[in-house]
Amino acid sequence: MKKMNIVKQVYAAIAIAAVVSIFPGGVKAQEVEVTVGGDLVSNYIWRGLDCAGVSIQPTLGVGIGGFSLTAWGSVGFESYFPKEYDFTLGYSTGGFTVAITDYWFDKDASGNGAKYFKYKAEETAHMFEGTLGYDFGALAISWNTFFGGNDFKASDELKRAYSTYIELSAPFKLGGLDFKAEIAATPWEGLYSDQFNVVNIGITGSKTIKVTDSFSIPVFTKVIFNPHTEGTYFVFGVSL
Repeated sequence: MKKMNIVKQVYAAIAIAAVVSIFPGGVKAQEVEVTVGGDLVSNYIWRGLDCAGVSIQPTLGVGIGGFSLTAWGSVGFESYFPKEYDFTLGYSTGGFTVAITDYWFDKDASGNGAKYFKYKAEETAHMFEGTLGYDFGALAISWNTFFGGNDFKASDELKRAYSTYIELSAPFKLGGLDFKAEIAATPWEGLYSDQFNVVNIGITGSKTIKVTDSFSIPVFTKVIFNPHTEGTYFVFGVSL
């Protein structure tokens, strides 16, 4: 099987970002936004799925105009959890967002080591996802579907699952703090469930703890319930 075009596009975008950093005269400095940060979380819970225990999750991103390229990772303190490295190429205008994400894990489902530059669908540890979203302000909606890589039905390992996650979220304030409520479902068999199911209901609360006049620490907590798996999680995180 030939390597997927999306892989070439992602690495082309990385190359463009590198050129911009080497030759800053090609773009006005004020047009480039760079993000460097990370989170330390008590549990890595993703879309209602328990992915790892205590984890460090770094972020590095660059944005020009409405375009952005973001690298994100997750490394659990326990070595038996797979490490995750993701690249997202996105575009936003107004409240509309479109993005493509390449997810990669350093171990396969059997716990064996995985090679990064292996893209054959039946052997790769990559998963490729397309996202469409719109933020209305009081309400945001996103549709996320895997379209390539290691995403097959459990009932038929030869059929692509097109695993899909649809989320509604709404920000609100309570007691002077920032909160976000979310609910999400999957419409068919795939990564999240074997049929239509609500897979994530959660509330996130965040605040900034002032340590000194010049230093503060953003913290957050999440209460998460997955009705499909009946899993319940309470996550604490620190953003750096």
